[in-house]
Amino acid sequence: MKNSAVRLSDLRTGGKPLLARALSQLEAFPNAPESLDLLDVAYKEPRAQVIGFTGPPGVGKSTLLGALIAAYRTRGDSIGVIAVDPSSRRSGGSLLGDRVRIAGAPGDDGLFVRSMAARERLGGLAPMTVAAMVLMRAIYDRVIIETVGVGQSETEVEKVADTVVFCVQPASGDSLQFMKAGIVEIPDVAVVTKSDLGASARRAAADLKGALSLVPRPDCGWNVPVLAVSAIQGEGVEALCEALGRHLAWLVETGALSKARERQAEEWLRAALTDRFGHEGLRLLEPITLPDGTSPFSAIRSLSEKVRVSRAE
Repeated sequence: MKNSAVRLSDLRTGGKPLLARALSQLEAFPNAPESLDLLDVAYKEPRAQVIGFTGPPGVGKSTLLGALIAAYRTRGDSIGVIAVDPSSRRSGGSLLGDRVRIAGAPGDDGLFVRSMAARERLGGLAPMTVAAMVLMRAIYDRVIIETVGVGQSETEVEKVADTVVFCVQPASGDSLQFMKAGIVEIPDVAVVTKSDLGASARRAAADLKGALSLVPRPDCGWNVPVLAVSAIQGEGVEALCEALGRHLAWLVETGALSKARERQAEEWLRAALTDRFGHEGLRLLEPITLPDGTSPFSAIRSLSEKVRVSRAE
């Protein structure tokens, strides 16, 4: 991308290898004009519902995603997956095991899985998650983001997802934890995994419903469903698909989808400018807003120039 611009139309028809190269170049040159131009076009042409999966480590998110992806592919939906894995504090590397657990058939052009190492980032996402999501959102029918699985602080997923799915498992001792954690404030759909465990799964569902009932949701209009799913046995997967579809329909009908995406875009813009110029540079630009129809990626270029001019003076 540094020397040869990639068009969105090429990515929509060029298959997985071309998309993989484009994502690699976005990661290598995030501030290059070609990168910002591509993301600007992709931001303005969204296709996919973006679904974020979060929850404690070991809850079975990857196994659940494998079953959900299979159900979507049976329906004919194309899927882009961003799987964020924890990084080694010593080497900075990552096993990227989620790719192994959820990857489908290598020849399936309707499924693309991109693994990312969280590196030093807290909150469950990777530094490249936003750019990858925006690009994949313009290509696929569904984009699924699996967070790293860090527990109570893993709430950044709501900044990139249209629908947040919070997963817990039976007999995990997490009941009190998710009752007191900020993470229980963000889900749109809640799932108890490994529902084949019977009584303990029913107790976990009751605890989760109790925790959700304590969260104030003024004038929301959406009641968070609590679903019991056994990915291994295939139970509850179709119900999860239906719940995700209902939430998307509700977002569109109420206008909440466009409002949420605009709010996310402003947050991305502020974060990008802070990374570039620090809090002092950000203060030079206040107040930061995005006019209707403006992408954060085009705004980054104009606002960056404003900071440079202000500092030169």
